[in-house]
Amino acid sequence: MDGQSKRTIQILGDMIGPYEAFYERRWFSLVGWFEPGDARLLGTDLVRDVLEKVKLIQERLRTTQSRHKNYVDRKVCDVAYMADEKVFLRVSPMKGVMGIEKKGKFNPRYIGHFEVLERVGEVAYKVLLPPIISGVHPVFHVSMLQKYQGDPSHVFDFSMVQLEGI
Repeated sequence: MDGQSKRTIQILGDMIGPYEAFYERRWFSLVGWFEPGDARLLGTDLVRDVLEKVKLIQERLRTTQSRHKNYVDRKVCDVAYMADEKVFLRVSPMKGVMGIEKKGKFNPRYIGHFEVLERVGEVAYKVLLPPIISGVHPVFHVSMLQKYQGDPSHVFDFSMVQLEGI
């Protein structure tokens, strides 16, 4: 055995020690699916053992996928708007993109209330914009819109709105 192989084995041994201490279980070799020190299984016993381990892995993957699906489903809510419905429009904080620019920390995150003209595709809506911000494309993704709950005290001064690039 050359010095490089000895050093590699020594490094692996040093890595296995913390693994066993941290996870409180023995290190299993990636080369075989058997416990170190166990006699090798031959023939049908080996196949049966491998199939059992594959089924266990598949079951754990299904459990993990289910857990992730439940997490995502809690976060997702389907939103649909009808024509003539009123919505707020989110102000874009991105620089260098033609859109309504958000300046300052305390400026509103949403502006408007705008009328939805029509649904364009699965997740986009065309919105009627006032002439002062007519330079912005009127089709927005559903994530950029928020439903407006009617309130006569909501008055927005569009003179404060600035368009990027103009």
